[in-house]
Amino acid sequence: MDAIWYKVGRASAPAKGGGRQQLPYHQTMITSLPTAQIILAALIWLLAIFGRVLGAEPFVSWLYFFAWWPLLLFLDGLLGRLTGRSFIWERPGDFLRMLFFSVTVWLTFEVFNLYLLNWRYVGVEHRLWLRWPGYALSFATVLPGVLLSAQVLAALGVGANLKGRSHSLGNWQPLFLLIGAACLVLPFIAPSCAFPLIWLAFIFLLDPFLDLLTGNSLTRRFLAGERQEHLCLLLAGLLCGLWWEMWNYPSSAKWVYTLPVLNFGKIFEMPILGYLGFLPFALECAIMYNFLQALGKRLSGSPALLLFYLGQVVFWLVMFAAMDARTVISFQR
Repeated sequence: MDAIWYKVGRASAPAKGGGRQQLPYHQTMITSLPTAQIILAALIWLLAIFGRVLGAEPFVSWLYFFAWWPLLLFLDGLLGRLTGRSFIWERPGDFLRMLFFSVTVWLTFEVFNLYLLNWRYVGVEHRLWLRWPGYALSFATVLPGVLLSAQVLAALGVGANLKGRSHSLGNWQPLFLLIGAACLVLPFIAPSCAFPLIWLAFIFLLDPFLDLLTGNSLTRRFLAGERQEHLCLLLAGLLCGLWWEMWNYPSSAKWVYTLPVLNFGKIFEMPILGYLGFLPFALECAIMYNFLQALGKRLSGSPALLLFYLGQVVFWLVMFAAMDARTVISFQR
């Protein structure tokens, strides 16, 4: 199972005779759709920037939406131009599932933040019937933003010739589980110095389970000498982090950081060392997404599958209420 929706770095081969191979994305009237997606995204961004400068709603309060949803169109359009493939249009079911899992994944980190309070939200929509769907729609963009960015980097050839030596760690899974458990517990014991470990915990906790469930994992591929996928994910995490922070800074509804230490050298709202956390976070995104995918496939065809999805929705609602009570500092009036 790949950490991203199709094999990283696999490009379209040219057709015999030098012509371009007609892939599924280009077999109908949607030949120009990738370009249209890119142009549409750029126009929405320009509109959002002008709207924010003029102080016009909804751009002042909902700027995040005008940054991230067009980005998904933009990235998918780039993939269409570079590889002739589209995640959104060729695999809409998988895309919707990724959006769904993305909410669950981000809220998992919000669980930690209820105790750590490393970031807080200000200027949040005061009407619950808009605020809670807004949470869901915002968090739904996290996984596709990171994973599609990694795919674009791979399609551009980043790390294409990067290979490492194969290694054998024997039964590495128990060691990873112990490290993951430590990363999970230590932030609660020593939050002032161990809080960054939450951005490593699920790499070590879930990749062993993913390996056992599927016979494949990000760690197993790394030990086999694969490097491009890992490099593209790390770079995607950093690029997405910059994109998040750049658009968050001028918004009236945004997050602010309240770290116990390392609050110096801010770029936008984020202290400069905080950007390092986006690198392992991207690896966590890939692993957590694949883990949820593997669980869903394992439960496919059984009544437990419905509980799998309903349980996540219940988790969302509980966390939305907890965020309102604990991590939201102020609401718009």
